[in-house]
Amino acid sequence: MSRRWPHTLAPWLLLMLVGLGAAWLRYGLIEPPAMAQLCTSAQAPAWCALRQALVLGFLHDVYGVLALLAALLALLRRSRALAWLAAALGAVALQLYNYEPGALALLVGCLRLVHLTAPMARRVCEGGSTAT
Repeated sequence: MSRRWPHTLAPWLLLMLVGLGAAWLRYGLIEPPAMAQLCTSAQAPAWCALRQALVLGFLHDVYGVLALLAALLALLRRSRALAWLAAALGAVALQLYNYEPGALALLVGCLRLVHLTAPMARRVCEGGSTAT
């Protein structure tokens, strides 16, 4: 097997890390009632501004719109980076309450990433085998 397989696998591992990070933001920072109470108290910590910005972002569908824009760019341009960005923003949008646009962007981004990565993966597999 060729040494290029980490290059093929890396975007998927990074995408998984983005999804886990977004889940931590949702379940660790936004949803817990204790965090909401802490941030509404008189001595709210400085990081509560980040929490408030995240909440305003999903209330105004910012994550879903950004994910859809990235998905559109991924369809228009032949770029693995844009495909990955669409999938990553889609995963973030899914976690942060923008389900429909997030699901569409995640699907488009993943399919585009597979489409753009498939020829490379095929070359990696063929390079390591002795086909007759």
